[in-house]
Amino acid sequence: MSERVYNIEEAPNIDVSGDRYIMLQIGPSHPGSGHMRIKVWLDGDIVVKVDPDIGFVHRTSEWLSERREFIKAIPIVERIMLPDTIHANLSYITTLERLLGLEAPPRAQYLRTLAAEINRITSHLYGIGIFGIFLGSSTVYMWAFGDREPFIDLMEMLTGARITYSYIIPGGVRWDMPKGFKERAEKVLEYMEKRLKDYDDIWVKNPVVQSRCVNVGVIDKTNAIRLGVVGPNLRASGVYYDTRKHDPYAAYQNVDFEVPTFKNGDAYDRLLIRVEEIKQSMKIIKQVLKDMPEGKIIDEGTYKQLNPVMKKVYDERARVMFPAFYNHMRPQPGEATGRVEAGRGEIFFYLRSDGGKYPYRFRWVTPSFRNLPFFTHVAVGYRLADLPAIYGSVDYFPPEADR
Repeated sequence: MSERVYNIEEAPNIDVSGDRYIMLQIGPSHPGSGHMRIKVWLDGDIVVKVDPDIGFVHRTSEWLSERREFIKAIPIVERIMLPDTIHANLSYITTLERLLGLEAPPRAQYLRTLAAEINRITSHLYGIGIFGIFLGSSTVYMWAFGDREPFIDLMEMLTGARITYSYIIPGGVRWDMPKGFKERAEKVLEYMEKRLKDYDDIWVKNPVVQSRCVNVGVIDKTNAIRLGVVGPNLRASGVYYDTRKHDPYAAYQNVDFEVPTFKNGDAYDRLLIRVEEIKQSMKIIKQVLKDMPEGKIIDEGTYKQLNPVMKKVYDERARVMFPAFYNHMRPQPGEATGRVEAGRGEIFFYLRSDGGKYPYRFRWVTPSFRNLPFFTHVAVGYRLADLPAIYGSVDYFPPEADR
């Protein structure tokens, strides 16, 4: 375990000019989970300053979305967060629904929650797998990515796609839960519950992992709040905050689950919290499958606007494609905000309409962007060899920050 030499409060004020410090560039060619350059100033092998240089995979999601009809922004926002696309989809649509004055029916809200929690599990397994590579464990990487597949299969069964789903639409969802889905999901959950015990033995309780992560990359509760850290990284520092609990959306107010928190705020706690959140997601999925209400999967007003052919398709198959009227949607002039708890933390959306068919202003802030202060503060004072453990524990996704 490393002992911190410099204090976290010193980070912004350290003068790295002169010959004492060495500047090392890490990246931008995939230093972790995507393209980003990290400038690191070293005093010997002690990190004294970190400057994350982002923007190498900027996708101009906001600019493009302001030049598209509202419905056509869904694939754009999803493309930014490939491990966690349903939350990008959900955060945008819940904000748009406030502009439109729509509210999805109960069954659709449960289906949204179901999709979100399945995707949260795949997102956390993605992060755990990448963390494994950072610490030199190809076994954990292969396990985690292999165990994502049953959950990705569930999403394909539910939405028709494996990564970018475009499942959530204004007023509801595109597809109802297919026949046999519940039984399939129960088998996958049973498998994962047993599988987590193996992760505990080979990964969580591994003495090498503990020696690399315990008391490394510590960020305490006060600094986590001060820096605006979100999601599992915030909760690992002892802050009890989760948008699903504090500002419920979809069907979260109707399900019982815990919000895991830890107190040390080190790389090890950031690993533990994601394992615990997978357990809570499975708990939520079981409740959703058990309590799924009957009824329509789109807003009644939306249903009434469907043409006769689409109504027949909906009534017979409970499926909703993209009806033509969506492409001519014109919300009343106004503005709306929305937020959801994604796999890496809270997504915040702002939409403004001038009454036209395109968004007048389209703005969103992603959790990886809000977690960037980790790189400028949390690595200071540790050794260069600790940087992979710290980076891997943050579960940072560069395209998500660049937007």
